[in-house]
This record gives sequence, C-alpha cells and structure tokens, in this order.
Amino acid sequence: MAPDSERTPAHDRPVRMVFTTRAGGTSSSPYDSFNLGAHVGDDPEAVAANRRRLAEVLGLASENFVWMEQLHTNTVTRVDAPQDGPVPATDALVTTTPGLALCVLVADCTPVLLADHTAGVAAAVHAGRMGARNGIVARTVEAMVECGATPGAITALLGPAAAGRSYEVPEAMARDVDKHLPGSLTRTAAGTWGLDVRAGIVRQLFERGVTHVDADPRDTITDKDFFSHRREGTTGRQAGVIWLTGNAGDHRKGHAHG
Repeated sequence: MAPDSERTPAHDRPVRMVFTTRAGGTSSSPYDSFNLGAHVGDDPEAVAANRRRLAEVLGLASENFVWMEQLHTNTVTRVDAPQDGPVPATDALVTTTPGLALCVLVADCTPVLLADHTAGVAAAVHAGRMGARNGIVARTVEAMVECGATPGAITALLGPAAAGRSYEVPEAMARDVDKHLPGSLTRTAAGTWGLDVRAGIVRQLFERGVTHVDADPRDTITDKDFFSHRREGTTGRQAGVIWLTGNAGDHRKGHAHG
C-alpha cells in the first residue's frame, strides 16, 4: 500500500493529508485488498493487519489513529487523545493534538480533510449525501473556528468520491439535497437526475470563507482502484487520514512569544 493523493511536498510539513486506494492489503474478495473498514463484514484479522500496515507506511503509532462510528449524521466531535475504539455516532473529528491521525472511511461518500496549520487545527469529515445535505462540513468549519482556526487560513482537500456523472438519484431527492447544499444538482452521463456532492461542498466551503480548496476529481463508482458501494454492494472502505505533525502552529506560537 502506498499513500495516494498526498498533496504536501515535504516530510517536515505542519500537516499531512493522505487518501488510500483499495490495493496492497490482505483482505479477500469482495473486500480485496486494502480494506480499512471494520464494520463491513470483512475478517477482523485482515482489517487489523491492513490498519497496522497503514500505520507503518505513515510512520505513526497504531493507537494514534482515531476512527469514527459513521452514521450519516451532522455531528462533529473534538478529540484530544487516542481513543479506545471508534468515536460513537459522529461523522467528523476535530483536533489540535499533534500526532493524532483522524480517519474517515468511504466507499462513494466524500472524504473531506481540513487544516489550519497556523492555528494548529485539523479535521476529517465523512460527507455522504445526508451528512452533506444536513451541514456536516459547515458545522466542522464552525468547530474548527471554535478551536482557534480562521476560515481564510483553512486548507481543504476533498478525496475521490461518487461523481455527478455517475451518481443517479430520483429527481425529488436531487432537488431536496440541492435545496440544502446548493450546487449539487446535476445530470448524469446518461442524462438522468444526479448529485455532485463534491461540487456542493466546494461551493459551501467558499461561502464560509474557506477558499484554499482542492477536490480530487476521480469517480469511485467507475474507477476500480477504489471501493464503491454503488458499484459493488458488499465491499470494503478506503480512508482519508489527516494529522498535525508537531510543526503545526509553530508560526502562530512564534508570534505569541515575540
């Protein structure tokens, strides 16, 4: 397994952001092979082995990875220390603790990684259709601001997810989501009603002052490098991971101490 979509160029950066693919793990079909989801029916030993390998490749202790019990809510939870198991009933994590790796699991939903490295605040968001519709990303930005972040200083990276050209939904559903997440309504490649959740999230971020936004355009529904619930039904989960390296916030602290 090699980290995928890492957009930061040096090992001493204040923040690291990584997305995984489905390749390079130990899980068997239909979870082949780098499944990181412990809730999808895969062999727990295979999932544990895959998570250990993720930790080894990223150079972090396994116990510093924080996972979520993702339920398509708009609940945001702040974490300041390693957790004993997944954080219950939440779809976003925020931290100011260096070395704590926040993880979001997806197989078509949009993984969103956010960081204000000057303030030393990071977040990972599971933005599925319902969570995005109900404001999970906007609520996460608000939680980051409460921790000292500034919207204009936040960098956002959206990972591979279901693309509008493939994500077909009924017209009523598409219009309902677009009412709450403007910019998400679209037509698929087949000309049917669809949703581009990433486009809606990007617009929402811009409206809230987060303008340093990068969105990976790859479509998990059609790209077999990724797990896709829409394409496969029973399948694994890839991850988005973000952590503060310890260099985050140094600029701010330097000014504080003159």
